[in-house]
Amino acid sequence: MGASEQEPYAYCDALLRREDPDRWLAALFLPAERRPHVHALYAFNLEIGRVRRSVSEPFLGEIRFQWWREVLIGERAGEAAANPVAAALTSTLERCELPNASLLALIDARLFDLYDAPMPTTEALEAYARATAGQLFQLVAAILDPKSGTEPGEAATHAGAAYAMTGLMRALPWHAATGQVYLPGDMLERHDAVFEAVQTGIGSPALRAVLAELRGHARGHLEKFAACLEAKAAPAAGAFLPVSLCESYLRCMEKAGYEPFHTMIRLPQWQRQWRLWRAARVLK
Repeated sequence: MGASEQEPYAYCDALLRREDPDRWLAALFLPAERRPHVHALYAFNLEIGRVRRSVSEPFLGEIRFQWWREVLIGERAGEAAANPVAAALTSTLERCELPNASLLALIDARLFDLYDAPMPTTEALEAYARATAGQLFQLVAAILDPKSGTEPGEAATHAGAAYAMTGLMRALPWHAATGQVYLPGDMLERHDAVFEAVQTGIGSPALRAVLAELRGHARGHLEKFAACLEAKAAPAAGAFLPVSLCESYLRCMEKAGYEPFHTMIRLPQWQRQWRLWRAARVLK
């Protein structure tokens, strides 16, 4: 790979290190020759994930999503070459022989992010997680081992659900500040939690009950993922290293003094590195 080809990948590396340190740290344990392509996928995910924060109304977000769709189908070659994330992504799709359909589906799922509509059911949340985090896990697995395929299997589905649910609970303070609610409507109803209260950042025992139930769902997916991983080929298994951080984050949410809309759920970098290192040793 020439110097000019490396520049977009270097940009993705720096972006990921700054904006998504968990995935960046996990990628350090992957083969060096595959790592730039993993960074490109993760950087694309970051770009799609922060569209809502960068626009003043949903329609403008849809325009941005459409731009990315056109990049993926090859209609914006000149503009893509000038955008480091798009340049690295299109190069990765070609070099790793990944289908653009998987990323187009991810964009479609992310349309939910642009609006304040409630997540209707737990089933809808799991479908969202499969199409976003689950799809991303599967594509990274395909980069590490092409025989893994690109359609989310059981491991990617459960990994995606656990990782997405954990991440959405961690992001609750930021989502409430913008009026977004990813907590499933059926859970809110079951615990008599008021959607508008959650949307405006008002805590309650009902909300805590919803979050406790959602943590239970996340842990259920972690258990199923662990069972699936036992049969996963070692090269592809490295794609799922970020999942090893989920249980630690879930435990942080169960500590005394946890306030869903105010407590920032973080782990020291040394602790994240240590947990990722332990998980990587198990996968070898």
